[in-house]
Amino acid sequence: MLSFVYSSCSLVLLRYSGTTITLNSRRVLSNMSQHMVFVYGTLKEDEPNHHWLTDKENGEARFVGIGTTRERYPLVIASRYNIPYLLAAPGKGEHVEGEVYKIDDKMLSKLDILEDHPKYYERKIKKVRLESEEEVECWVYLLFEFKPYMLELPFLTTYLSKGDLSKPYVASEDDISDPDDI
Repeated sequence: MLSFVYSSCSLVLLRYSGTTITLNSRRVLSNMSQHMVFVYGTLKEDEPNHHWLTDKENGEARFVGIGTTRERYPLVIASRYNIPYLLAAPGKGEHVEGEVYKIDDKMLSKLDILEDHPKYYERKIKKVRLESEEEVECWVYLLFEFKPYMLELPFLTTYLSKGDLSKPYVASEDDISDPDDI
């Protein structure tokens, strides 16, 4: 059965037998599951790890829009690598701004590797409000095991690796630091 999925001035998506088809390029997107993911740190456009989302070897990722967490969370910069962490402490902090992407299973598994899910960050479904005011459910990588002092750090509404020049992002060999460094 053919069904309408999405339309914009440059793109029309139709679904046929579980496969999404773009009419403008006639390219068939992956028929694997599609997921929404909210990125708030180094995976955002113009940030050091954005290449993970654009590398076709990692799978498919399509930018959906700018979004803001529905709940407040502490977004802090910590560790000797100045990593942005979204702390699993809902109700504290700010409504955090980031980017929403629609990704396939392969990309999700690659992001799990980058974020060391579930050993380091834990991936949870959270509500995000897009600029269009539409609310979507997205995977979000949260840090559950954090030291109490992190709740005393300045809370950010958005992350820029070069925004606070006193805390520039430092890429580590493992992409994430040892939890004891936090």
